[in-house]
Amino acid sequence: MASFDSLLDKDGVRLTVDDAIATVTLTNPAKRNAQSPALWRALAEAGRLLPGTVRVVVLRAEGKSFSAGLDRRAFTPEGFDGEPSFIDLARGSDAELDAAIAEYQEGFTWWRRSDIVSVAAVQGHAIGAGFQLALACDLRVVADDVQFAMRETGLGLVPDLTGTHPLVGLVGYARALEICATGRFVHAEEAQRAGLANIAVPADQLDATVTELAAALLAAPRDALIETKALLQGAAGRTYEEQRAAERGAQARRLRDLAGLSD
Repeated sequence: MASFDSLLDKDGVRLTVDDAIATVTLTNPAKRNAQSPALWRALAEAGRLLPGTVRVVVLRAEGKSFSAGLDRRAFTPEGFDGEPSFIDLARGSDAELDAAIAEYQEGFTWWRRSDIVSVAAVQGHAIGAGFQLALACDLRVVADDVQFAMRETGLGLVPDLTGTHPLVGLVGYARALEICATGRFVHAEEAQRAGLANIAVPADQLDATVTELAAALLAAPRDALIETKALLQGAAGRTYEEQRAAERGAQARRLRDLAGLSD
């Protein structure tokens, strides 16, 4: 996909914007886009830098792998240059540890904002933090070589980068537990069948397919898409009758807007 105005390029993350479409690219293919706290902060910054014109955000990665997960240096006593190691963090208070993890999560939370639709283009390995980053997006288009895996449990940890909620929502509790507990790979066919992927295509068609999907999303009027997304996001937490009422309220707002009667 073409690059246009570059608003950010640091710590393995690049943000480019072309009017209504923003592209966030992981840019460290030599390390299979392994993740670090600096990368997570850059992802959070990318979300804050999005112009108001953006309606669709595409997340992609350079190289053969989307992201092989957490850079293992995090588990060494040395950690990353200028960063506390995870061992150091574990020695802190509960409040300090909670605050550190909450900061890491900020790079994963903005992708489901109501004013944008986010699409992850995923190829090769998407493991652990990489899997959770793909899950942070609204939609996922995967190449036929994709390999999702949640390996945290096997390392004595838990998935903590906001991935558990969308995973359960997409595949259900039992399959989510099995995927996390075993750490096994989920390949393209199963990912699409289970709802983890909206579309699975040959690897050489991944970018073109995402471009077509972005164009289709932009074809819908922005306000109607925002209202629809909000309706669907809240549906799981509402009763049937509450959802009916939410639909009526949203439609009333749309009709008034179309009639020029909105405040």
